[in-house]
Amino acid sequence: MTDYPIARLAPRPFWYLRHGETDWNARGLSQGRSDIPLNDTGIAQGARAAAMLARHWNEHGRITRIVSSPLGRALRTAELVRDALRDSDGVDLPITTDIALQEVCFGVQEGEPMGDWYDSWIANDYVPQGAEPFPELVARAVGAVNKATEGDGLPMIVCHGAMFRALRKAMGLPANVRLPNAVPLWLRPGEPDPLPWLLVNLGEAG
Repeated sequence: MTDYPIARLAPRPFWYLRHGETDWNARGLSQGRSDIPLNDTGIAQGARAAAMLARHWNEHGRITRIVSSPLGRALRTAELVRDALRDSDGVDLPITTDIALQEVCFGVQEGEPMGDWYDSWIANDYVPQGAEPFPELVARAVGAVNKATEGDGLPMIVCHGAMFRALRKAMGLPANVRLPNAVPLWLRPGEPDPLPWLLVNLGEAG
């Protein structure tokens, strides 16, 4: 395994939501930067995520704004959650986008079946042709999240699966863990040391 420095994630809590399902997700294909839209299941998952948040966000922290990847599957998920929360709770959350939150570029692996190369990529021992190296992704993800959390209020970041692998690395957690589509996560730094971070998966909250 190749050692590389890990960017520091600011110790500020936030919500995280991976986008809803796409046809490529359903087929087990590496999606990366390819802008694949939500399928019908993914659209339904957006409303389900909002319902989970409405039941549980008072236990952790109420979202005041949404910061999304500009890729269509993430931005559409953010809009679905915003609309459902407005209808159920009467809140109208502002949405902004940040290009730094877009998914990793997987190069020649985009559109190909997900393989067993992720561990080598995370270790920085292998980079697919044309892809973004994992250490660069970690630095980009940490920078984007630090920017999103430095403003007023509590953000929900609507983003992607490989981006969350990068954040897990910065949080002192095992990196190569697949994140379900459209299941809200509450994340806060550990105490007293911020590493590892603590994660609450609302899909397991009942």
